[in-house]
Amino acid sequence: MIYQRFIPEGWEESRNPVSKEVLEQAMQMGSIMQGVVTKCDADYNLHIDFGNHITGVIPREEVEAVKIGEEGIPNPNICMSKVNQYVQFKVKEIKEDDCYILSRKEVGNEALKWINGELQEGQMVSGIVRSIRQYGAFVEIGGGIVGLLHIEDISVARIKSPFERLKIGQKANFVIKLIDRGTNRILLSYKELLGSWEENVKKFEEGATVVGIARETEKSNNGIFVELTPNLVGLAEYKEGIHYGQDVNVYIKRIIPEKKKVKLIIV
Repeated sequence: MIYQRFIPEGWEESRNPVSKEVLEQAMQMGSIMQGVVTKCDADYNLHIDFGNHITGVIPREEVEAVKIGEEGIPNPNICMSKVNQYVQFKVKEIKEDDCYILSRKEVGNEALKWINGELQEGQMVSGIVRSIRQYGAFVEIGGGIVGLLHIEDISVARIKSPFERLKIGQKANFVIKLIDRGTNRILLSYKELLGSWEENVKKFEEGATVVGIARETEKSNNGIFVELTPNLVGLAEYKEGIHYGQDVNVYIKRIIPEKKKVKLIIV
């Protein structure tokens, strides 16, 4: 089962106008909505443009449920970082001039209850890649709740940068690897969703010549590791002139299921 409670389908499909009727119904039902932040004002309130001359405001104290200071409000930098980003919120009240007061914090509190109550390690969730660092990626799984995806959990094939697999704004499914409910820290994994060794090796046959990607290329007794798929790596004898990331033609010399090994020859 994929948990998509806070990352609905069509998350970033369009910026179509939203009618008053839809907003009022969402307020009555307590529904979670989404929109693009158009600006952060001098008081660090966030503004949403729904189109049709209808606007929404997320007051600073309603921007964040997780990263807040001792005074109960988020850092100004957090508010400013939301500009041009999609955020989720609930409609709290209607002001004059078709202005709606919104709360992202309420969604965050719901997400925290979800994590502490329903979410379990090993479950699959939908998320959006929010930022990428050399060591991994930060993925929002909803309501401002962000999990860390370490680079070694992106694929079995070793990569030098998460950018080789992911991009900012990408929506994908992830597996909950660890939940620390004391700190609300979440670790995610991606490689489990790329198929097992047994599933991937079925795509290849001994005696075939295929294209792979050179990964570990240092001269050693081990040779050169070649990625056949993100979750399937074979070992070829060392060959001069091969560099990391290079496409190489390899001959599949032998597949050894009992050892989960694939022997290759660079041709």
